[in-house]
Amino acid sequence: MNKFKRAWYKSLVVVEDLGLIFIAALTMIAMGEEIWKVVSHFEVTLPDLLLLFIYLEVLAMVGLYLKSGRFPVRMPLYIVIVALARYIMLDMKNLDTLRTLGLAGAMLVIALAVLVIRFGHTKYPYHDGDDDD
Repeated sequence: MNKFKRAWYKSLVVVEDLGLIFIAALTMIAMGEEIWKVVSHFEVTLPDLLLLFIYLEVLAMVGLYLKSGRFPVRMPLYIVIVALARYIMLDMKNLDTLRTLGLAGAMLVIALAVLVIRFGHTKYPYHDGDDDD
């Protein structure tokens, strides 16, 4: 039975790695399309830069996961903050005051969550053997 568990685990790791490679490839394609759009229009806007930053964060997250085997919890939160900022910038004319405050509040709550997670990681760090059980 132990051999079966090991084989099953190895197959899951392979599927996980293939999924991550697929995500990275699609992110690079989307990044290339965005770069092509910027180059072809001869115009760089802040939302374009923020979208490229989001793509870079996704690639960094995939790379970090492949390298360390751990999911970087804070990186998706950073991506959400940038995505909300991009949304506010793109739709500024159509947003009413209450919605803008709600989005800014959401960004604040996420930023506070990042601080709490960071504090938890420094105060209660992981040990290398924790995930071997």
